Parts: sequence; structure tokens; C-alpha cells
Amino acid sequence: MTTVFGPDIAGAEDAAVSTVGGPSGHEQVVFCQDQQSGLRAIIAIYSTALGPGLGGTRFYPYPSESAALADVLNLSKAMAYKNALAGLDLGGGKAVIIGDPQTDKTEALLRAYGRFVESLSGRYITACDIGTYSEDMDIVARECQFVTGRTVPNGGAGDSSVLTAFGVFQGMRACAEHVWGSGSLDGRTVGIEGVGKVGHRLVDHLVADGASVVIFDTSSSALERVRAQHPAVSVAPTRAELIGSRLDVYSPCALGGAVDETTADALTARIICGGANNQLAHPGVEKVLLDHGIVYAPDYLVNSGGVIQVADELHGFSFDRAKAKAAQILTTTRQILATADADGVPPAVAADRLAERRIAEIGRLRGIYLRR
Repeated sequence: MTTVFGPDIAGAEDAAVSTVGGPSGHEQVVFCQDQQSGLRAIIAIYSTALGPGLGGTRFYPYPSESAALADVLNLSKAMAYKNALAGLDLGGGKAVIIGDPQTDKTEALLRAYGRFVESLSGRYITACDIGTYSEDMDIVARECQFVTGRTVPNGGAGDSSVLTAFGVFQGMRACAEHVWGSGSLDGRTVGIEGVGKVGHRLVDHLVADGASVVIFDTSSSALERVRAQHPAVSVAPTRAELIGSRLDVYSPCALGGAVDETTADALTARIICGGANNQLAHPGVEKVLLDHGIVYAPDYLVNSGGVIQVADELHGFSFDRAKAKAAQILTTTRQILATADADGVPPAVAADRLAERRIAEIGRLRGIYLRR
């Protein structure tokens, strides 16, 4: 089920065909278009071995359809691994809507998108991501039953960044324990790149734990919000100055691809642990970090608190239950860091192996016939 659209049709179609069932292992890639509302979206389902593919909808002004396709393929695969490591009976999926959410988002567009999600008959369950909010999911849900991350008055979990930030903080504590022998960030300096939905909440946890925090964001309003709440927080004028600061922990909480060889060379931080998806710029960076003596907490492990929060809606939302499950990120991070050391591999490799093992072992059980 693949429909293509727009000026990059040939390139997008070639990319989709090359990935579905190919080396990336995606099960399904769907291109969606509604001309009247202006909707152009791509839904990618990486795996349903553990259950329906759950992942958010990103609304972003991609420069091309090819760029949007590359992003949704990477994000959907990461969601499969994230859900597996979180212990959820859910597969990996993701969606992107091409456009500027400030100017292009309308009720008609969101409802058209909802109908496309509904057409997949539950193979994909959507939620919030960059550029979309719980209020948007309420609109999508008027056309679709496979929606999480809804507002509290509508029975949802509300803003999933609450437990995303909490989970990142748990992962950071595990890393600190691994490197320095204590899970406290008291007296440590943490540099946060991006203080939006997740980053500003992470600042709250760190300040409460006694950490010194340095922040950078391209949005002056985001910086001002943090400074209004925490006047002691420092602001780096540029990303380069943040990266080059004397840091104990670097926390990427903006868009992906922030960590490459240049970043690794410039960092003094012993730990990288943040809320952004797909932080490593390309395969092989994890080995560079290992060679530099930098402990990298795999992003899809530590930022899984949000998906844990919205997945709990499928059972009738309980914040306490979801928070207790998100707190287990601390234990899982400890396990992965210990395994990585024992096996002599980067933590990202150890995390991949654990996720792939669970997908294979539990997914195999779907082959045992049950009469419905």
C-alpha cells in the first residue's frame, strides 16, 4: 500500500521500494495526500512483531519529500527498538506531516490525516511529536480510533514530555553511577541543547538534584522561560560554545544528528544523555565516542518515558503506573552499560542486541496459533 505524491515522486518511490522488505526491514511505508487541506504525510511501520506500531506524528517543514522519508524511516525503526527496550507489547511506527505547523496546521488537515491513520486498521497508533500536541490528537481522534497522547479531559495522558524528561533523568543517573560511582548529579555540570518540550522539564529535575546547568536554544522565548524559572541557569550564546564548555554531561534535546566526530572531539563531557531522537549523525559514531572515553546512553532507551506514558492510555491511563514503569529506565540503562563493558562494545550496540533479542523471542510467539 504505497501512494506517492509531489515533485519528488521518483526519488521518494525509489527510496520506499528500496526500504520496504529491504535492508532496513520496514514492513510498510504509506504516502498520504489530501490536496484540499494541504496534507502531505508519510507513515512508516518498521515492525509489528511485538504489536501495533506506536509512534508519534512529527509536523515539520522538511526541505523535500526525500528528507521527510529519510527521517520517518529512521524514526520508525528507533521506535521499534524503543518500545522493545521499554518492555511494551508494541511495535515501531512513526509519521511525518510535511509543512510548517505554525501556518499549515488546520482542523481539516488533521482530520484528513486521522482518516489515513484509520485506514491502516490499527497497524499504526499515533501520538504527539515535534510540532504536534495533545489538542491536535483530540482532533485526529475525531476521525480515528488509533490515537494516544490525548488531553486529560478526553481520557488521555496529556503532555508526554513529562515522563520523557523524567526517563532521561533516570538514564542520566544510571550513567553518572556508572562513571563516577554515584547516581546523583549534585555538583555536576550538565549542558542541555534544546529547552523545548523535554529540555525545559529536564532542567527542573537537574536543578532539584543540585546540578549546574548550561543551556542553548535557537529560540529566545524558550531560553527566557527557563531563565525565568531558574535564574541560576547559564545560557551559552552559541551551540559551539555549549559543546566546548567544561561539562560533565552533554544532553542533546533538540533535533537528531547532533553527535558526530566534530562534537566528540570538542566535548569534555564524560556522558552524553539526552531526549532527542536519533542523536548519532551516522553509524560508527558510537565507536568514536567509545574511543574518546565518552559514555553514550542510547537515545531510544532513555527517552522512552514519553511512549510509556502514552502507551498506558491503551489500558486506561494511570499516571502513577506509567511513572513507575518509566522509572525502570534507570535499571535498564544500568544493565546495558554493564553489558557493554562486559562485551567490550559501545552501549548502543548492547542496547540494539537487547532490543533485537526481545523482538525475536517475543515476536516468535505470534506463530503459535490461537483461535479467536
